Amino acid sequence: MSSTIWTRVALSSELRHFHGACWRLVEAQHRVSTLKLTDTLAEQELLEDLIEDTKPAIPPECRHLDFLLATPFRYGAVYPNGSRFRRAGRTLGVYYAAENPSTAVAEMAFYRLLFFAESPDTPWPSDAAEYTAFSADIGTARLLDLTREPLSADQKLWTDLIDYTGCQAFADAARTADADAICYQSVRDPAKGSNLAILMCRAFAKPAPVDRQTWRIRLSASGVQALCEFPRQALEFPRDAFAADPRIAALNWERRNI
Repeated sequence: MSSTIWTRVALSSELRHFHGACWRLVEAQHRVSTLKLTDTLAEQELLEDLIEDTKPAIPPECRHLDFLLATPFRYGAVYPNGSRFRRAGRTLGVYYAAENPSTAVAEMAFYRLLFFAESPDTPWPSDAAEYTAFSADIGTARLLDLTREPLSADQKLWTDLIDYTGCQAFADAARTADADAICYQSVRDPAKGSNLAILMCRAFAKPAPVDRQTWRIRLSASGVQALCEFPRQALEFPRDAFAADPRIAALNWERRNI
């Protein structure tokens, strides 16, 4: 399929069934950061509710979901920077995840390094940061798979390291075809694992995460090391792991630790 004929009818014929887990990482303090500001759990819950009221609205069709699943679909505020399948501006949300925890960790490692690449004077953190990896159960008959023919014919567009224009145009076309999700190759994972971009909340087969893992990720001048306690896993990304991206290639690795 050529990029010139991403029509609703053409894409509708490419919709596939998918059922399985997808993984996402968040910083481990996503629910306990307010605890140090309060004296009791009741006060913390009240503070969390007040903070929740200041955030953009969750779409009605997503309100049955756990906040970890619903958060990427919030809208009302302007999305400051475009991402692979979401344009900048006041646009519909996208839930990005990976088919395997290792791919999700690779994605997180890349974007943490990107932060330091764009902040050359920021020192490396002295300690490893803790993250929660959680899986969501996805079940849909309306997935578009960019890793399989005929959509894989435009692989160069789908795997561009910096320019997301083609992917964003495809996501617009996918929504017109009423697609729930897009499967695509991770360009950050050295093992080339698969990612999922969930466009519609109805793609979630269960309203809450079904599994969790705790990861600790350390950044330093030697690269990125990631450890999971259970099940026991270890991943390492040396300095050249993401060097194909010119932003990481230009990263100043020699900086002090705080």
